[in-house]
Amino acid sequence: MLRRIGAVQLDTISVLARSHELVAYARLGAVGRERIERAYWHPRVATAFEYWAHAACVLPIEEWPFYAFRRRAFLARGKRWHDNHPGVGAEVLARLRSDGPLTTTELGGAKNGGAWWDWSETKIAVEWLIDTGEAICVRRTGWRRVYDLPERVLPPDLLDADPTDAECLIHLARVSAQALGVVTKADMSDYHRITNFGNGRNPAGLSADDAAVAAGLVPVEIDGGRGASLRAWADPAVVSAPSENDGRPRRIGRHRTTLLSPFDSLIWDRKRTLRMFDFEHSLEAYVPREKRVHGYFTMPLLAGGRLVGRVDPAREGKTLIARQLTLDSPKAAEPMARALVEAADWVGCDNVRLAQVSPPGLEPRLRAALAVEGA
Repeated sequence: MLRRIGAVQLDTISVLARSHELVAYARLGAVGRERIERAYWHPRVATAFEYWAHAACVLPIEEWPFYAFRRRAFLARGKRWHDNHPGVGAEVLARLRSDGPLTTTELGGAKNGGAWWDWSETKIAVEWLIDTGEAICVRRTGWRRVYDLPERVLPPDLLDADPTDAECLIHLARVSAQALGVVTKADMSDYHRITNFGNGRNPAGLSADDAAVAAGLVPVEIDGGRGASLRAWADPAVVSAPSENDGRPRRIGRHRTTLLSPFDSLIWDRKRTLRMFDFEHSLEAYVPREKRVHGYFTMPLLAGGRLVGRVDPAREGKTLIARQLTLDSPKAAEPMARALVEAADWVGCDNVRLAQVSPPGLEPRLRAALAVEGA
């Protein structure tokens, strides 16, 4: 799954589960949470690493060489958020070499005691080593990163690879298209946050169109709304998919009925989500409570390949509470009930309780559907 979508975003918020677990659950069903964690952070063989892509993400280990452009950019810039302390960085590297993989706590602590960004010099140093590729994180213990040396965990072919900035961006353009199927210039830029892709001022001076051509993507036109067409690029595997007898592209795979993490890559970009699904989505966790429209951790409902509702869930003992739930049509009641019951069972809840349902007139239908599902 991780290779298929290219990147899975990490976040500290945990409601039903942490977001990287929800991304796997949405695609694979009720896979055990311990199994998901073990797949991301294998205890013996590095299968993934953490780095800055769209945001802080888990990435397939074979993608390590293609973030060299970002590591070089960090080095050229000289800092990310905090001023660096080279002496402390050298001490941290010496500890990793002598003592093996270590957490920030084992290195001396992450915080000075202030706000969350009030990092200790040790934390600043080890994160800078991650930024620049002198250290790597391929495992977590609990929610704590375990820092290690690249030469200790990467196979030689990945460690020795040194693609140019242009090669990195071309590769990531291909990854974006494979993950999304069809990408506009904006989609291609946003997926890995290559924000200056469009104007050619990225490290390679490469335009999105040039990267797409070099990546072997196929130029297409898509509906841009209001009768306008929009230039885009398609994954060749999608364009060459077999057709139905009437000439329409054959559907690939099957649809899930599931709740999506608000950090799911399918809905990372608000404009794309609106264009693709006619659905407005935003994370309101950092919005003051009185200004929230749909709730703290709103999870869109995916059913039949469409986004047809949303719910702000919570857990209370063994009960999943739908604190605020919206259905976009009466037909969404049954898929929502199915998704709520499946999610509840996955996280060890045996009951679903409704709080606020919108529109209120659909609450009886939703309750009836929940009764059928056994909630």
